[in-house]
Amino acid sequence: MKKTISLFITILFINTSLSASFYEPYFELEEMYFPTDKDAGSIIILTNQKRLYYVLGNDLAYEFPIAVGKLKEDRFYGSYPISRKAKWPSWRPTPSMIEEDPNLPEVVKGGKKNPLGARALYLGDSPFRIHGTNNPKSIGTAASHGCIRMYNKDVKKLYEMVRTWDMVYVK
Repeated sequence: MKKTISLFITILFINTSLSASFYEPYFELEEMYFPTDKDAGSIIILTNQKRLYYVLGNDLAYEFPIAVGKLKEDRFYGSYPISRKAKWPSWRPTPSMIEEDPNLPEVVKGGKKNPLGARALYLGDSPFRIHGTNNPKSIGTAASHGCIRMYNKDVKKLYEMVRTWDMVYVK
């Protein structure tokens, strides 16, 4: 009996370790108190808190954890309309990323290995996006080259709620 329990625990540990890189914590989306003068449907990103808020109106919002630019010069601020939405977008590394790692491919088509993850929201005519990630461990940290990363399950929810030309405020 002890060998069976020990074997079960070992298998459980191995399975948990192998799937850890794909793990995205599950939680129900709950309304929270968030006083703001921004319109319902707006997104407010508080980079220092590594949080994104989807404004519901009447001082309520949904809160999502995010990853932000790893360097202060990678971070961006201001107001942007959502100019485009994409499912499983292709990713093209920027010139500075290629300079940092010349072995990067020219383009990565949408899919599970794509750094943009399941969805992308393009911000005006800027190079910045709110997008999913193939690296869920980075959420809650300063890890990106400037874009806002979300868990894929969260960016899918956000993607369904927002419309093109809804506003994003990055602070």
